[in-house]
Amino acid sequence: MTTPRIGLLGTGPWARRVHAPALAAHPGVEFAGIWGRRAEAAAALAQVHRTRPYESPDELFRACDAVAIALPPSVQAALALRAAEAGCHLLLDKPVATSVPEARALAAAADRAGIASVVFFTARFGEQEGEWIAAQAAVGGWFTAHADWLGSVFAEDSSSPYAHSPWRREKGGLWDVGPHALSVLLPVLGDAEAVTATRGPADAVLLTMRHSSGAASSATLGLTAPAAASGVEVTLRGTAGITSLPRRQDGPEAAYRHAIDALLAAAGTGLPNACDLHFGLRVTEILAAAEEALSPAVPRESSPLMPQGASPHGEIGRGGHQ
Repeated sequence: MTTPRIGLLGTGPWARRVHAPALAAHPGVEFAGIWGRRAEAAAALAQVHRTRPYESPDELFRACDAVAIALPPSVQAALALRAAEAGCHLLLDKPVATSVPEARALAAAADRAGIASVVFFTARFGEQEGEWIAAQAAVGGWFTAHADWLGSVFAEDSSSPYAHSPWRREKGGLWDVGPHALSVLLPVLGDAEAVTATRGPADAVLLTMRHSSGAASSATLGLTAPAAASGVEVTLRGTAGITSLPRRQDGPEAAYRHAIDALLAAAGTGLPNACDLHFGLRVTEILAAAEEALSPAVPRESSPLMPQGASPHGEIGRGGHQ
């Protein structure tokens, strides 16, 4: 058996901190190369990790069995579709796209190509957090849940490397940290059947959902919280009592290594990972419904959601978890 070759698209802060070091250090893959929108940045990052830069994404696709993507979601969706069509397995960042049509097209392309996909939701691949999520899903009987997912990326005193991220400025915490909250709430409480969204200060959004289990949840999401008020907390209340998401003991690098392992397992067995493109699509659908509920043109407060895998015409799609 040959070692799977994985290439990286992206050279920004997240790629430099997490993706590239984890790919270079992983014993089960060959870090095949890097493409970036700035050739000089790709060359510099490739030199650090003893791999090579590529002049075009398609050239990288031809040299790889899989690609990891660390790019803004609107850029990621189009390039991931091309990678899938080239037969590359996909290790994506969240959100997979910021429009439902793009996410659906990408999921459909992955299905046609028969490739594996994993979306890197940090909490799902953190060892302690992942174990806690699985345990609470098994317990069941949850009545309500609340998540606070608040960053200080855009706070006045922010020194975040993401403070100048155009897509985060445009889409806010709903699309940046909202996927993380959903990645915890959905596997425990079930699919979201209805969503309500209310604006708070700056980019903050209060999201409330009714789930298929009958439970209700809420989430406060934002990137402009004062540094002293930022942080992550998720609390569940139900017949088993009250429990909270454990605090992360290590950085995202360890979680990303688990995501690489998950992609290798999915590619090797043909069995879809729980955080595959179809789950990423569902997260996009829910966030888009929340964004619609925030629009002044929408007179209602609650946006009903189609069941997972349903098409606009009421047909059940192929969905990876049907």
